[in-house]
Amino acid sequence: MDDLRPTDPARIGGHRLLGRLGAGRMGVVYLGRTDAGALAAIKVILPEHAGDEEFRTRFRREAEAARRVDSPWAVSVTGADTESERPWLATEFVPGPTLSDIVARRGPLPVRSVTVLARLLARALAAVHAAGLVHRDVKPGNVLLAAGGPRLIDFGIARAADATALTATGLVVGTPGFLPPEQASGNTDTAGPAGDVFSLGCLLAYAVTGRAPFGGGAVDAVLYRTVHDAPDLDGIDDAHLRALLDRCLAKDPGDRPAAADLDTLIAEDVPAGATADWLPEDVARIIADRSAALLALPDIDATVIEEPGPPEPAPGRRRFLLFAAGGAVALGASAFAAVRLTRDEHDGGGDGAPGGRRWIIGVHADLTGPLSAAGRAQERGARLAVDRFNALDDQPFRLAVKVLDDQGDPARSARVAEEFARDPEVVAVIGPTGDETAGAALAAYDEAVLPVLTVSALLMAFPARANGSFFQAAPSYAELSFPIVHRLLLRPDVERLGIVIDRSGGQTAYQGGYATNLMAPQLTTGTTHPRVVPAGTTAFGPVVTDLLSHRSDALFYAGDAAGASRVARTLAERSFTGPRMAQHTVMGQEFLKQAGAAAEGWEFVAPFSDASAPAAATFAAAHRKRFGAAPAAWSAEAYDVTGLVARELAALTDAAATKATASAKNATASSTPPGDGRPTRSALTAAIAGARYEGIARTYAFDEERQQLVGQDAYLYRVEKGRYRYVGPAPKPKS
Repeated sequence: MDDLRPTDPARIGGHRLLGRLGAGRMGVVYLGRTDAGALAAIKVILPEHAGDEEFRTRFRREAEAARRVDSPWAVSVTGADTESERPWLATEFVPGPTLSDIVARRGPLPVRSVTVLARLLARALAAVHAAGLVHRDVKPGNVLLAAGGPRLIDFGIARAADATALTATGLVVGTPGFLPPEQASGNTDTAGPAGDVFSLGCLLAYAVTGRAPFGGGAVDAVLYRTVHDAPDLDGIDDAHLRALLDRCLAKDPGDRPAAADLDTLIAEDVPAGATADWLPEDVARIIADRSAALLALPDIDATVIEEPGPPEPAPGRRRFLLFAAGGAVALGASAFAAVRLTRDEHDGGGDGAPGGRRWIIGVHADLTGPLSAAGRAQERGARLAVDRFNALDDQPFRLAVKVLDDQGDPARSARVAEEFARDPEVVAVIGPTGDETAGAALAAYDEAVLPVLTVSALLMAFPARANGSFFQAAPSYAELSFPIVHRLLLRPDVERLGIVIDRSGGQTAYQGGYATNLMAPQLTTGTTHPRVVPAGTTAFGPVVTDLLSHRSDALFYAGDAAGASRVARTLAERSFTGPRMAQHTVMGQEFLKQAGAAAEGWEFVAPFSDASAPAAATFAAAHRKRFGAAPAAWSAEAYDVTGLVARELAALTDAAATKATASAKNATASSTPPGDGRPTRSALTAAIAGARYEGIARTYAFDEERQQLVGQDAYLYRVEKGRYRYVGPAPKPKS
């Protein structure tokens, strides 16, 4: 759950809002609590859609449909106002994961769990049909799992069984892979209760096998197989469940049982009380953890604001205003290690600007530790950007570079941050290089409101910060999963992606592998088969055997270079020729050397550009001229963000000079002369937060809330003839 934003209302329809459960193009879903303490999920339509009468009609119909369904296994409506300025709908709150989340996270469910699921969801559908409705979107993402049983949700496209559809002719309504043949053919007029039973059969097959019964890949191919091919039920050994699925998945709607009749065909019954004994222990634990996290909610205040006031600035901007007058915040007198960390370089005549103004951009890097290659590349990129800035004759100041080496050690990284924060000439910092060193440095940078831009620390989330001066100027491991999934699954020869999450790779591997596994069914109709292996695993034969036995057409490895090379050799021994990809963190000579010929053809989606990219030609030439070598990975990205900082500094300085000139015209002889014109750190932070900068590697703009990079620009590399070859920009989803 995310925090409320300043523009969010405090209350809606008698509910005190506690946080955001989700948001989309049409509306926001809040978690609310009544004065009596009951929790509810409240869907509120965005203002731009509230004025659309057709949209309001659909929302009104959704509320009416949900109200008519009376079943303990379907979420019930607790309140609604479809005629207000901002229409809303409140339903009971179920703090459990979706079925799709659980299968993606831990794999197929056991037969007993699926059989219980079948009976209770059949009862939910029977209630839907008894109300004269057709759900039309029964799928794993619309089923919540709770200790006491499942809940069917989302009646957004439900309609009366005898109603005329509001959709265009030929439009497929629902989710490919879980549609009945009559809807997959595009004939929405034939959608009836039997279609929901077919979708339930697809959902149950997915739950027990971990894959959709009509495969994945291109949508057209999935729809064709739904209409013409038999479902894939291989691996379902339970005769009773297999027979049930055969009946539900009959092509002819007339051959399928009614939802109410399914109740007599299934032996398993309702779980006893609110216990989760119908689910595997690990799933019950996930549900308990999710419930505990979401229910640790704040108390209701004695006094609350009924209606929101005028919109306030976004949290980050408001904090910037509070700090703007104070400049840099002084740090406490904590001891700093007595070791020289600094490598200064007064580029381009440092004090040659009018008034001798020289400001410093810091580079916080790993220069002698495990990520030293990336750290040195970023140092060079920053120096080259400063060279370029200082070469312009009309600049109001000159820049210099100050470099501190954290050696890849988190404790040392914190001390490096303290030294940068204490230096009044340092206006911004590029770095740190690694995930752990970045996390360790944030407290000192945040306290000083010193803007910090990292291009290679890619964790999905870092510790909470008060002043928002940290900018993640590269796609996170989660964002990189988008191009990875599109590269591996959006091709005609791949339906199932095998994923190896090797814990030897730490959080980097876990986040990259987990995000890829989670996003695959969200972005495509393909399926996944994930395997998590303990740190230190050296024998990958059983893992690869399991992946191939589950018909994985492609493979993604998240871990370290040693594990990747072992997986590569094992796949080569099995003559596997499907697409193979590993995280970009594997790229290096170690993988090429240990994998040998088995490395050939492996691909990588990386957040860094290459010197051979057309956009980098001028930069690469300048890099060769100054440093005698082509730029390495991460150099162009550091060059970009240093250029962004320099541009915003110059703009702020020009604005301050203009203001000072205007003030001077009205000043008396006793007026205090202006200072050196250096912008405060908080003012520079605010400028960076609102900037849009066209760099070599990508366009840089930052999300207001978390100040992470907006966009998923990444690059594709492939091993060819024993070397890494740059292929080009990584694939993006089509808009």
